[in-house]
Amino acid sequence: MGLLLKQIFGLIKLLNSETGHNQIAAGIACGFILGMTPFFSLQSLLVFLLIFFFRIQAGAAFVSAFFFAFIAWIFDPLFHQLGVAVLSAEPLQGVWTALYNMPLVPLTRFNNSVVMGSGVVALLAFPFIFWGSRSLVIKYRRTVVDRLKTTKFWKAVQATSIYKWYYSYENLYG
Repeated sequence: MGLLLKQIFGLIKLLNSETGHNQIAAGIACGFILGMTPFFSLQSLLVFLLIFFFRIQAGAAFVSAFFFAFIAWIFDPLFHQLGVAVLSAEPLQGVWTALYNMPLVPLTRFNNSVVMGSGVVALLAFPFIFWGSRSLVIKYRRTVVDRLKTTKFWKAVQATSIYKWYYSYENLYG
């Protein structure tokens, strides 16, 4: 439970930081893919590589993956139906056979109907999750953070020596 609270507080701190909203939104969208698809698969490894090689906020990705994984199992029957429809589509049978005979592609477990359905949904919803979370982060920063910074309480907190010490510590050691 302590790890979960630490991640949630880390996400709140991240939302209040100067980190770019595109980085946070990309992290949430990548976390959506990680949460919706099976964890131990080649596509998850690919998403991890994207997170670590590009400027994608890893904390946002891991927290959102945790929460999306909790709701993914609710949609497993829908993922199964979509996966069966995609895998049994007659025009794609040659593609699936060729992919299955390739060296690394079967490690994605694409021939599982739930994996295929969740992968299709995750890829199709990725841009919507990105733009939606981007707009929510921008709106949160404009309304909540700006309003909090103008309150008398926040100005009183900033005037304390403990806050000044913490702020200088954060600037030095991150």
